[in-house]
Amino acid sequence: MALEGQNGGAENGSSKAVTFSAVKPQLLVEAPKASDAVQFYKAAFGAEEVSRTMHPKRKAEQELPLILSAELKLGPSFILVSDLVNDSSAAVKTPATGFVICLETDDVEAAVAKAVSAGGVSEGEVSEGEVACCGGRVGKVKDPYGVVWMICSPIKTCADVEA
Repeated sequence: MALEGQNGGAENGSSKAVTFSAVKPQLLVEAPKASDAVQFYKAAFGAEEVSRTMHPKRKAEQELPLILSAELKLGPSFILVSDLVNDSSAAVKTPATGFVICLETDDVEAAVAKAVSAGGVSEGEVSEGEVACCGGRVGKVKDPYGVVWMICSPIKTCADVEA
């Protein structure tokens, strides 16, 4: 992915394009629920925990340890899960709003059922999607931490339809 301005990046004095190697959404959950959220994402979506960094200023013997960042692998992608704390060391002080995470799978019904059995709440019936990120079947699940997950079958391209 390259990110350049209209002038090829020259507007800030640099002619080199900026290239990103990954996008990793960070889900902020009300402290101290990040550890529970990680367990939910493992059970509901088959996520694999890659790494975990605990909050350095919290002493386990005095305070409940909080997760600064847990990196989860979900299919070929990664997300970060963190406890949301309101202190000066927090990178973000308030949660983001107005977003949905889309997951693609060939078995939407089974994925929704698995997420619901792990503690998520289905939002409506699985149906044929007319949604930007979804090309076929689509279901929605709200996790126990307020994040809405769209579970969709892969988008069919014109080549797929003509074949």
